[in-house]
Amino acid sequence: MRLAVRWDNLKIVEPERDPRLTASLFGQGAVVRTFDTPEFRGITFYEVRARSIINRVPEASRVPFRWTINPYRGCTHACFYCFARNTHTFLDLDSGEDFNSQIVVKVNAEELLRRELAATSWGGGHIAMGTNVDPYQRAEGRYQLMRGILSVLLDTANPFSILTKGSLILRDVDLLQACAQVADIGTNVSVGFVDRDVWRSLEPGTPAPQKRLEVCRTLNEAGVPCGVLMAPIIPFLTDSPAHLTATVRAIAEAGATHLAPIVLHLRPGAREWFMGWLGEHHPSLVPRYERLYGRSAYAPNAYQAEITGRVQELARRFGIGRAAPRDTRRVGNGNRSASGRSASRKNVRPSAGRGRDGQRAEQLSML
Repeated sequence: MRLAVRWDNLKIVEPERDPRLTASLFGQGAVVRTFDTPEFRGITFYEVRARSIINRVPEASRVPFRWTINPYRGCTHACFYCFARNTHTFLDLDSGEDFNSQIVVKVNAEELLRRELAATSWGGGHIAMGTNVDPYQRAEGRYQLMRGILSVLLDTANPFSILTKGSLILRDVDLLQACAQVADIGTNVSVGFVDRDVWRSLEPGTPAPQKRLEVCRTLNEAGVPCGVLMAPIIPFLTDSPAHLTATVRAIAEAGATHLAPIVLHLRPGAREWFMGWLGEHHPSLVPRYERLYGRSAYAPNAYQAEITGRVQELARRFGIGRAAPRDTRRVGNGNRSASGRSASRKNVRPSAGRGRDGQRAEQLSML
């Protein structure tokens, strides 16, 4: 293992490589590290001592939670469509390769959380994690911030939910089981499709979809309620009847407690990066995307409704939710899901579009 040089008297280590790494990170006293191991090669970590860890989500964001925790910024999952890419520009970094390889680590997350949850002003609200970048990305294997965070949430019996594409969450099954005994918690894995060719090309840093579904099964068998965010569904690539059927069948076989389908949305930052990928791998689809999305970040409502309707019907056919354990919870809002009922709209939650103000408010809340 090789540790890179620390920030030394505010002197940039390699100014010729990327002089943009100054203003935003220097102000936080960042320490820069690289690790000479295969899984971290080409990745730079910026260890910062954040000033706060719980973020308030403005009402304008229209999401079903008011509080989030994001121990990392940037994500080595490197999904071309990731909506959070544009938040990296707030650090004077770009939303493309910098987002994939320049990772900010809030090393004092556990300390801050313990202090903030102990404040008399804290009302014990539900906290969502994984709403911006994945808390179980590769960096978590080294920094283990989530074990500290979960320990604090356990000690305070605070409700929470986690969304992840990472299999590393299984490392923390013991803490998640303990939390489920004292608080209203839920987990979701994100699996928008099971096509392995699309996965390798579009989500290059993630575990395979099949591995994520194994995570879903394992969590539920361990008594930790887990559903699936079927996101994103990619127009003209993974939205065919055959693709949707294969994905929903696999989700049902994994024992998901519920299913939430979301069609791809392309916000600034993500739009440019995804369209570059599309032009390289599927150039014939570029004009169709330009027509479908126009100037909007979202596909037309009619298209979203059509896809959601197909998924709902498939979920009913495959019985998603019928075998849900009695005390399961839903990710995102802490509400308990129906127990032992047939799959219905309560087990399949469609996505909703968000206005421009909501998008901006959501981005700011996720830092």
